[in-house]
Amino acid sequence: MAAYQTIKDWPEEDRPREKLLAMGAQALSETELLAIILRNGNASTGESALDHARLLLSQFGGLKGIDDASAAEIGAVKGIGPAKIAQLKACLEIAKRVGAQKWETGQPLRSAEDVYHHFRENLGREKRELFYVVLLNNKNRKIREVKISEGSLTASLVHPREVYHPVIRESAAGVIFVHNHPSGDPAPSPEDIDITRRLKEVGEVMGVRVLDHVVIGHDRFFSFSDKGML
Repeated sequence: MAAYQTIKDWPEEDRPREKLLAMGAQALSETELLAIILRNGNASTGESALDHARLLLSQFGGLKGIDDASAAEIGAVKGIGPAKIAQLKACLEIAKRVGAQKWETGQPLRSAEDVYHHFRENLGREKRELFYVVLLNNKNRKIREVKISEGSLTASLVHPREVYHPVIRESAAGVIFVHNHPSGDPAPSPEDIDITRRLKEVGEVMGVRVLDHVVIGHDRFFSFSDKGML
């Protein structure tokens, strides 16, 4: 049997914690995020924290299943004791409380994650593709959000005229575009990239700052700004 290795023994680029610090939490899979919470595996069996994370996700059908499971049900999983149960439940509760904090009118924008947390409840599991524009004042404080279209994202549905009409009406200084991918994968399509480019060009002509385009998936998101695509 190969010698038991802790995560500290792995190459640095493969360690979930170091990967998170270097690339951001969005770069990690659910398995890697759970492994950071669990911290360690079981030296006697040679199982790592990643092994335990995979087992939990498989047994309970994902993060939602783990959240719904009782402490007794989680404790029945081999290698998961009271300390790990408490860590899991505490982190999942923190996530729910953060998600409940809506981005209210008048509040400043801090990050794409603010946008994601505000929209994920309504858009994260939506079966239709919806496109919103969030209007901001010159201090990046939210004025309001406006739904522009429903349906597959195309140039005909998301036309600059429709997008910028409420911007002009409200005298907004900046905007953030938001839409969802019903497939659950927030990676931008070629259409997403093209529409974002066109809308940004129109914004530049009008003197309106386009701060971001956030794509909402299932429990994750993609930020054009964070990826340097604006």
